[in-house]
Amino acid sequence: MPDQALPAARPARRIRPATLLWLLAGFGLATMNAPADILATLQHLRVPDPDDAMRLVEVLDLVDGQGWYDLVQHRFGPPGGILSHWSRLVDAPLAGLILLFTPLAGRASAVGIAACLWPTLLFCLYGLVLFRGARATFGGRAAIIALVVATQTVGVTVQFAAGRVDHHGLQLTIVLGLALAIIRGGGRAGLAAGGLAAASLAVGLEGLPSVAAGALFLVGDWVWRGPRASSTLTGFGLGLGITAPVLFAAQTAPVRWGTTACDALSPPWLFLAGAGLVLALGCAALDGRPTRPAARLAAVAGFGALVLAGFAAAFPVCLAGPFTGMSDLVREHWLLKVNEMTSARTFIARGQWEALAFYPVLVAATVVASRFAPRGRAWAVAAVFLWPGLILGLAEFRGLYVASGLVPFVAGAYIDRVLGRGSRRWGEAMVAACLVSTVWIAPAVLGETLLPWTRTAPDPQGATACLGEEALRGLAALPPGTVLAPIFMGPAILLHTPHSVVAAPYHRAVPEIAAAIEGFGGTESDLRRATAARGVAYLVACPTRPADDLQASTAFATRLIRKTAQATWLEALPVPGPLMVWRVAR
Repeated sequence: MPDQALPAARPARRIRPATLLWLLAGFGLATMNAPADILATLQHLRVPDPDDAMRLVEVLDLVDGQGWYDLVQHRFGPPGGILSHWSRLVDAPLAGLILLFTPLAGRASAVGIAACLWPTLLFCLYGLVLFRGARATFGGRAAIIALVVATQTVGVTVQFAAGRVDHHGLQLTIVLGLALAIIRGGGRAGLAAGGLAAASLAVGLEGLPSVAAGALFLVGDWVWRGPRASSTLTGFGLGLGITAPVLFAAQTAPVRWGTTACDALSPPWLFLAGAGLVLALGCAALDGRPTRPAARLAAVAGFGALVLAGFAAAFPVCLAGPFTGMSDLVREHWLLKVNEMTSARTFIARGQWEALAFYPVLVAATVVASRFAPRGRAWAVAAVFLWPGLILGLAEFRGLYVASGLVPFVAGAYIDRVLGRGSRRWGEAMVAACLVSTVWIAPAVLGETLLPWTRTAPDPQGATACLGEEALRGLAALPPGTVLAPIFMGPAILLHTPHSVVAAPYHRAVPEIAAAIEGFGGTESDLRRATAARGVAYLVACPTRPADDLQASTAFATRLIRKTAQATWLEALPVPGPLMVWRVAR
């Protein structure tokens, strides 16, 4: 028989590189939150941070009928309450989600659903802004790589975790959009950039350094290029100068329109926004005259000096920063111990290896963007936005929050560049790897494992054990009253119980924080004076977190926890869980 021809072999199918990258991005998104964390938020309303708990308290008060302009937290620091400086622009979408899901799932479940869904929706918005901006600037492959890196950038993912309902995720997204609008340039983009800058200030002043950096870039661009850069600067000034007052009025009671607040959008910052509008219009007017860069620089420098002098004369209190009127006691025993205010040097001294997941990638992104800044506007803008975040972050950890949002943008472009050049340049490949923060988790875990003696910072699990719904269930069952508890417990008590609290970790409550510090860290007389002055019904302690001793001897409250002291005016209550609770005798 004649030989029969064998069927031709089918060529092996290969996965397209773009498809693989999309799969990696999808996998990263699917694994950003552990299922246990999602369930804990849905079922027990567990949130990552005290700020998230306080945000939900504020939102629930709004849902229950508290006025839109009434930003007083009435169960915090009773009887007068504490006026919050937080934005209703963040409360509104959360309140809307709760109202939407309450008829379908019930009130308790609706809150848990909103606490899980809002960060996810916000990350999708962040990813969309990132993808479109990177694609328009560096191309499609760089954009997909940026999305993959975003799901692996710890400084980004922690702001979109289940239960992370505070404003940092929104702030990060707005500032990324601001940077991308400046990169695009032109009148419309400038107008959008100005509106986003105003929105950033309305959401929270953490974005102020980024807004200032963007404004200085546009002014410098105009000084250098003149009329060719005028439309972007003019649009920015119009967007900022018009939108900022509108957003201010939308979330601030008319009776407070004339009140200076150094920690929120208010007259001092509206003054600067208005000055930006005047400057932009003035620069546009100068475009009709033949001027040299030196003359343009002299003009904007002179105007800037006048603006700063006017700001210092009209609002001198804000020159000291947002934490005005804070005593040394509160600063030393509370503010400087908050993680957000911790410096990189302190992280190193305490042996907190987890900082490796945050700082190195920001350093690498800043260096890369600066290295390529002379080659294009996108790199230059990224560098201008990254440097303030890095510098502030070295002094205060919270400075990293906003700047981390630009790391995937830079990483996507750089990694795409390295892939396009082949694998021979090992130095570039190592830099590319350094831009992915999950790469740094391995040395962080290694350091924590091999050098445990270097860690002197308190174990965060000790505080977490006292903050959950289960831990507070026994306290919640007691008749409502005012609670004197450790400062970090205040928001959780407000969220999970019907009680009021004396203190919570917010800088506008300096006397209340001082009362908690003195009460828990002082003598029996100090503790009794704090409870009597604040009308305290219950004293609550977290045994794993004793307070600082304010004198040579061990604080009386700490000795109560250790059962080496007792007081006839305190009645120990047998509540389940890790907390120790006493009823204060009247």
